Amino acid sequence: MPMQLILTQDVHHVGDAGELVTVKNGYGRNFLLPQGLALSATKHNVKKLQHDKAMIAQRVAKQRSESESLAKRINGMKLQFERLIGEGDKMFGSVTARDLASQLEVAKIIVDARKIELTEAVKAVGKYEAQVKLTGGVIATLNFFVVAKEE
Repeated sequence: MPMQLILTQDVHHVGDAGELVTVKNGYGRNFLLPQGLALSATKHNVKKLQHDKAMIAQRVAKQRSESESLAKRINGMKLQFERLIGEGDKMFGSVTARDLASQLEVAKIIVDARKIELTEAVKAVGKYEAQVKLTGGVIATLNFFVVAKEE
């Protein structure tokens, strides 16, 4: 049975902040409401929505501008990882999104590793790119290199 909710933040494939949307009962009850991404569409909340739309739009614009400035910092970065290399230029292990997130944290940029998408598996020496999905639909491109570690 579908339920009506008011989104408090942009949700990918569902809607934008401040919209009245209809979603499946389980998705709304188990994900959107506990995460604080939506409110129940009661008469009181619908009236309040009309009042809060301007504030929601202002908050979303602020988050988007913060994400855009963070994206500029990430786009300008070049990270380097040193890994042990075996025969045939095969790397022991790989470079993962978690490795990238920890390197960004060293640079005072906090990004959840689940928001980092690698375009390919990183298992050899070379230059790679990763997409970092930030709030507000902003996507940054992170360039990094994998080099052979000297023993």
